[in-house]
Amino acid sequence: MRGVSSLTDEFWSRVFDADVKGGEPRAIGDGLVGANFRVALTSAADHVPCSVVAKLPSADEKSRAAGLAMRTYEREAKFYAELAHTLDVRRPHCHHVELDPTDGDFVLVLEDLAPARQGDQIDGCGEDWAHLAVRESARLHGPRWNDPTLSGHDWLQRRTGPTDAEGLVAIYAMFVEPFLAQFAGWLSDAQVALVRNFAPHVRTWSEKRGDAKTVTHGDYRLDNLMFATPEGGSPIAVVDWQTPGHGPGITDVSYFLGGGLDPALRRRIERDALVAYLAELSAYGIDYSFDQAWHDYVIESFAGVLMTVAASQLVAKTERGERMFAAMATRHLQHALDLDALALVSE
Repeated sequence: MRGVSSLTDEFWSRVFDADVKGGEPRAIGDGLVGANFRVALTSAADHVPCSVVAKLPSADEKSRAAGLAMRTYEREAKFYAELAHTLDVRRPHCHHVELDPTDGDFVLVLEDLAPARQGDQIDGCGEDWAHLAVRESARLHGPRWNDPTLSGHDWLQRRTGPTDAEGLVAIYAMFVEPFLAQFAGWLSDAQVALVRNFAPHVRTWSEKRGDAKTVTHGDYRLDNLMFATPEGGSPIAVVDWQTPGHGPGITDVSYFLGGGLDPALRRRIERDALVAYLAELSAYGIDYSFDQAWHDYVIESFAGVLMTVAASQLVAKTERGERMFAAMATRHLQHALDLDALALVSE
């Protein structure tokens, strides 16, 4: 499996078709499945940037195995190779992508977005960042809304068919008790009850998801968003395209608002944020009523619950990871409780 030692001067020179010398790779970010390194580059060629971010498989055996089993390495490489250029969402420019189809080994060479800084899933965000993130998600969803050609990308995640429903049922059943054993101490009695009460309804939830399909991020949260700083950077950019899907765009919106905001702030702004999202979509000629979008938004609150339960058990355990998943679990479960989402799923 490719490691940081593969980032040699020969590699950089091949990537940029010029004489390039790379500095010492420095680990950045808190990725649990992929490993990111900032590398300073030196070259006389004008087209070579002064620094890039190289993304490689995780050095942790468990996380790397999860990345291979869940096809996250393959999906991110193919997202940049096949889909990124068709979308309006701000994401890092991809200078180079390699993927070994035999074992899923990969390397991405991406634009360094510094001095922009990463959001923090544990701390959450304020109203300005929340609205910015929701509006940017429309620039991801709008260009390929209900595009039938997306079905030709067989590597996109799809969680709306009978086979996918069975898989989700099995995954949730497998991880629900280990998840509670690890995180019940962080949760209220009502939240613990909801984790268990959702289990018999996972298949129904999958069947009730929205019909409008587009390209989705699949993990649209603060740790995967970059924001401008006083020193500069794009207002917002979206990174970590390891879980792109073909499904309801509203999933990303519900997942972001449910997991990234303090519940009190989320309750106050979520309807206005949804109105702003729909206004951005309308620029693409998309007619998506507020009532339908709100119905779908409520249903999709369980996407965050399912993601947190499963992902927390699939990756290597770290101190920050524990706190991050605890924050996500409490917020996503409270989101579903506030919206009485189980009643809508089970009716």
